[in-house]
Amino acid sequence: MAKSYEERTKGLKEMEEYFRQMQLLSYDAKVRVAHQRVREFENGCYERELNTHVSVGGLDSITLYTFIRDYCGLNIPGVSVSSLEDKSIQEVHKQLGITVLKPYKSKVEVIREFGFPVLSKEIANKINLLQNPSENNKTVRHAIITGETGEYGGNRTGTRMKLAGKWLELFGGYENENEGVNYKIPDFKVSDKCCYYLKEKPCDDWAKKHNSVPYLGLMASEGGRRAKTLMWNGCNYFGKTTIRSCPFAMFTRQDLLHLALYLNGPVPKIYVESKRNAKGELSTTTAQRPGCSMCRFGIQLEKRPNRFDFLRQTNPKEWEFWMYRCCKDEDGTPYGWGRVLDYIGVPWEDDVFAQMTFNDLEELN
Repeated sequence: MAKSYEERTKGLKEMEEYFRQMQLLSYDAKVRVAHQRVREFENGCYERELNTHVSVGGLDSITLYTFIRDYCGLNIPGVSVSSLEDKSIQEVHKQLGITVLKPYKSKVEVIREFGFPVLSKEIANKINLLQNPSENNKTVRHAIITGETGEYGGNRTGTRMKLAGKWLELFGGYENENEGVNYKIPDFKVSDKCCYYLKEKPCDDWAKKHNSVPYLGLMASEGGRRAKTLMWNGCNYFGKTTIRSCPFAMFTRQDLLHLALYLNGPVPKIYVESKRNAKGELSTTTAQRPGCSMCRFGIQLEKRPNRFDFLRQTNPKEWEFWMYRCCKDEDGTPYGWGRVLDYIGVPWEDDVFAQMTFNDLEELN
């Protein structure tokens, strides 16, 4: 018999509160806890006859790899689909001896087949469900439009399953007939499946082949779906189908940058360096989270110059391809990210760097 909503969610609020208390620990205490979690995970995997590895991407997971190797004294492999990263990140991966895997689809194939990764992974997943209706996702689609969860979700109303009003107006039109609403429908597809084909599936298959489970450089402070997951499951999770460790789960961005400086590991050139502002807070210059060059989750929240602006500076040909012609309409008309950004109200076509003064550029550097 399936468990009720109350049974499934029992104790989650207590877990969230405990985790928030962990986030309030001092930097030194968090580092000690992270070290302890690594040791606990290694012991748990040893008992289960499992190997471990670090899933490596940008600065967060590079710092994690260095932490496990140099601070914790464990010699375990790092694994990455390195071609998705900036060239300077690829150089650091090579320097560290990271095992490089190939994506199962190209970036262009993923966008053309499934859609654009925009807004956030959670929002993109919801829009993708609306764009691909089925009998199986009928209840979820109703919740996305109305916030009403149905019996499985405890018959709640006004839940966070509902898309924010701004995005409902732009993307909710697929349910106009079913829900008696009058929302818009975009002339492009949206999807959160890029990570699966480009990164997650290749890494998962490598892990199965090598009987290995991952350390991930995830932090709850990043927000989104992963925040709740980390709060509910903790740093180390040994589930029926998923086993993973996130030793930095309780870290803030400041904690991570402090640790990166302390470890004195390699920092990819795209981040330039870590520096302090007038409040003594650390930040990376130029790029905070460069990520994959075609991924734009969170672009609506970024101040300019944003990731697209920096790409225009560093690789104008790639920028032109993604913005104007990475896709085609059925009649052969080319289009790209420019259409998507116009639709969600994010400026992009003006060259922001050309408009900046010398003082503006100095502020960036």
